[in-house]
Amino acid sequence: MRRVIGIALGLSVVIGVLVTAFVWPSSEIAPRDVPIAVAGPPEAVAAVTEQLDQAAPDGFSVDAVASEEEARDAIADRDVYGAVVLSPSGPPTVLTASAGGPVVAQLLQGVATSMAASSGEAPAGPVVEDVAPLPSDDPRGTGFSSGALPMVMGGIAIGAAMSFVVSGVGRRLVGAGVAALGGGAVAVAVMQIWLGVLEGSWWANAGAFTLTLAAASVALIGLHTLLGHAGAALGAATFLLLGNPLSGVTSAPELLPSGWGAFGQYLPPGAGGSLLRSTSFFDGAAAGQPLLVLSGWIVLGLVLAMVGARRAPAPAAEPSAEVEEASFGRA
Repeated sequence: MRRVIGIALGLSVVIGVLVTAFVWPSSEIAPRDVPIAVAGPPEAVAAVTEQLDQAAPDGFSVDAVASEEEARDAIADRDVYGAVVLSPSGPPTVLTASAGGPVVAQLLQGVATSMAASSGEAPAGPVVEDVAPLPSDDPRGTGFSSGALPMVMGGIAIGAAMSFVVSGVGRRLVGAGVAALGGGAVAVAVMQIWLGVLEGSWWANAGAFTLTLAAASVALIGLHTLLGHAGAALGAATFLLLGNPLSGVTSAPELLPSGWGAFGQYLPPGAGGSLLRSTSFFDGAAAGQPLLVLSGWIVLGLVLAMVGARRAPAPAAEPSAEVEEASFGRA
C-alpha cells in the first residue's frame, strides 16, 4: 500500500510540474523590450518613445530610423517586429509583420489605435499595414504554432526509438539521421503543400524541420549512450517541459517572462521554430543564430555518444576453438 501511495504522490508532482511548465509562461505574456523601429524626425521619435514607455514600461526597445524604407528593411531582416512611421500631418502609420509573430502584430495594432486616438485625427481608425502577412490558409498563425509540438515530440520519439530498439551507437546515429530527413520532408509536405501554413522554399523549410529533429534526437542518443535511461529522460524532459513552453513559437520570446524567452532560443524547439519562421516568411533572414544553436546540439550529441561508447565495457570475447578443444582434452 505504501508503494501505491508513493506512486500516486509522485504522479501528482509530475502533473504539477507539467501544468507549471506549460501554463506559467503563457499566463505571464507581456511585452518586454520588444524591438520596434520608429521612423521620423529625432524630436518626434523621442516623443513617441516616451509615450510608448509610459503606456508599457520597458515593453519596447525602440530603434530610431530615418525613413519608412529603413523601417521596412529592418522588418524584412527580422531586426524588429514592426515600426511606427511618423507623418508631419495626420496619424502615424504602423507597420506590422504577423508572420514574425501574430501576438506582437496585435499588440502593435493596439498601440496604433491608442496613438491615433490621442492625435484626434483618425476618426476611421489607425493606419495599419501588415508588411509580412501570414498565409491566407493560416491567417492567425495557429497552424504554424501547432507545428512546434511535432518538432519536439518527433525529435524525442526518434531519439528514444533509436536508443531503446537499435543496438550500436553508429547505427543509432545513422537511423536518427535518416528518420530526421524523412520526418522533415513529410512534415513540411503536409504543412506547406497540403495545409498551406508555410511559404517560401520547400527545401529550406524541410531543411529547418530536419535540422530540428536531428538536434533533439542526436542529443537524446548521446545522453542515453553516456548516462543510460536517466540521460534519455533528462533530455526528453528538458526539450518537452522547458524547450516547448519557452520556444516562443506561439507568441514571441520577448513576450515570455524575462530571461526565459531568451533561454528558450538556445534549446532545439525555440531555435527550430525561429529558423522555420525565417525560412518560410523572411527568405532566411536572421537564420544564423538558430542554425548555430541546432548545429551545436547535434555536435554535443555526437560528442556525448562517442564518449559514452568509449566508456562502455567491451563485450566478453568468445572462446576460441583451440581453447575449447584444449579444455575438453584436459577434461
